[in-house]
Amino acid sequence: MDLKKEITLLKEELINLRRDFHQYPELGFEEFRTSAIIADYLEGLGLEVQRNVAKTGVVALLKGEYEGPTLLMRADMDALPVTEENDIPYKSTNIGKMHACAHDGHMAMLLVAAKILTKNKDKLYGNIKFVFQPNEEDAGAKYMVEEGVLENPKVDAAVAIHLWSPIETGKMSVSVGPVMGAMDIFKIKITGKGGHTAMPQYAIDPVIVAAQIIMGSQTIATKQINPLTPTIVSFAKVASGTSSNIIPETCELEGTLRYLYKGGPDSEERPRERLEKIVKGICETFDTTYEIEFQTSNFTVSNDKEMTSIVRKIASDLVGEENLVPYQTMAGEDFSEFTVDIPSTFYFVGMGNKEKGTDYPHHHPKFNIDEDALEIGVEMHVRSAMEYLGKK
Repeated sequence: MDLKKEITLLKEELINLRRDFHQYPELGFEEFRTSAIIADYLEGLGLEVQRNVAKTGVVALLKGEYEGPTLLMRADMDALPVTEENDIPYKSTNIGKMHACAHDGHMAMLLVAAKILTKNKDKLYGNIKFVFQPNEEDAGAKYMVEEGVLENPKVDAAVAIHLWSPIETGKMSVSVGPVMGAMDIFKIKITGKGGHTAMPQYAIDPVIVAAQIIMGSQTIATKQINPLTPTIVSFAKVASGTSSNIIPETCELEGTLRYLYKGGPDSEERPRERLEKIVKGICETFDTTYEIEFQTSNFTVSNDKEMTSIVRKIASDLVGEENLVPYQTMAGEDFSEFTVDIPSTFYFVGMGNKEKGTDYPHHHPKFNIDEDALEIGVEMHVRSAMEYLGKK
């Protein structure tokens, strides 16, 4: 198989798929048009296809010619609630929705890789599950797991690519260990006593208490937890009051805890426990009460040594060892749901190009993909699958 030639022949199809997805973005669990196109494409390849997995997800099974393990390959489908500011022919037609995180490229790369791998199934010792996941931005993977995506046949390994603008086109990051952060979402409601802003002595101001909590909680990362185990406490929403001259009864806070270690209630660093301790202490000091709620959004994405070594060797052959760069981010990624007790690797394919304007950060209204990176992604997918499912 002359893989580069096959990819070159499919380049126009690859770009057209990506641009079509980009032009018609859909939010999480609303990817109806997107998933229909994906399912039709995969059925056209002759694969066994499941539609409507976790509402809008698609799973296709490619059975190799010979017995062997099953590899899961995943692409995410959802767009973001962002209004695009790019002046391009394929600009989003759905106002207020945009593929600003490269998921359009992920889908196109995996579809074209599926086409090539299907043509070469006679070389595969095992199976491939092509998983197109809804709602990555808000933990959609767990619903696919709950509906059995890791079974029938049982998944033995998993891989995924993220196109990444902070890394230049032509470079990649393939690293063992934690590469993307865990995230807990928290909501806090503080209840005080309403009153007149001219007579604050008769009220208990929850806004002042909220301010103390916001500032006090920053000591979790700077003073309570080892700075070599990164932790971020972010408050993204503060809601209170109805008028400038009324001390409100309540104040509500929302934010996230992010970290690159095992999180949740079993965490050795105990960020949830530390945050609630600060909230409780400040509220007691100022005679207010509180309610606090935590929701696990995703776990840390941590790459398996053996799977990562397979992918890294392929990446080194493709772009050169000098173009493999270290990279970690506190951004969350629910690919971690697929990887509990399953050897996996999640890696970054660079697509940042200042001259082409593709170096904007993810989730920015001017975010765009350097489409030269798409061919790299397809080749990485195909070669990784062929290596993992090759004759042992």
